[in-house]
Amino acid sequence: MGRYLGPSCRLCRREGMKLYLKGDKCYTDKCPVVRRGYAPGQHGQERKKLTSYGIQLREKQKLKRYYGLLERQFERFYEKAERMKGITGENLLQLLERRLDNVVYRLGFAVSRRQARQLVSHGHIEVNGKKVDIPSFLVKPGDVISVREKSRSMELIKNNLEAARNVPDWLELNKDAFEGRVVSLPRREHIDLPIQEHLIVELYSK
Repeated sequence: MGRYLGPSCRLCRREGMKLYLKGDKCYTDKCPVVRRGYAPGQHGQERKKLTSYGIQLREKQKLKRYYGLLERQFERFYEKAERMKGITGENLLQLLERRLDNVVYRLGFAVSRRQARQLVSHGHIEVNGKKVDIPSFLVKPGDVISVREKSRSMELIKNNLEAARNVPDWLELNKDAFEGRVVSLPRREHIDLPIQEHLIVELYSK
């Protein structure tokens, strides 16, 4: 499966805000968004007024990059959200939050979604006691996400857990057991991303 391999900080600068793609670096003064708060490239410092289409496109790109998806992957999630009952934009956010790599990140086992994706792909994560190495796997209420027994000695994971930030209300974390549980489906108020999802729906509705 394809994934973006370029510089992460360039994506944040393009969107003009922190997407928290680099873990701890994003919380320091070394963050390029803080040091160079303009878009990358030769014409990055030129301010251009966006059209309504441009604003909608930027929201879509922002959300896609938050979760580390490529275009076709993102479109598949949108198509699934559109088929679900309820508000399409909120359905989309809920589906993206339920991805296993995102849940691993939210629980604090990883400092970024990219690192979480790697932990999942390398077989360090279990769901309900079974190894799952598919980052796009969707968790559901009642699922228990844990670090595999043989991976719990990894300094990376232990250090991440020690420095873990707030866990959202729809998840529960047991640091001592290296596991977390999905308490409920994530609602819009649980998702702390500065995204206007209705603009993405408008973009795809054209």
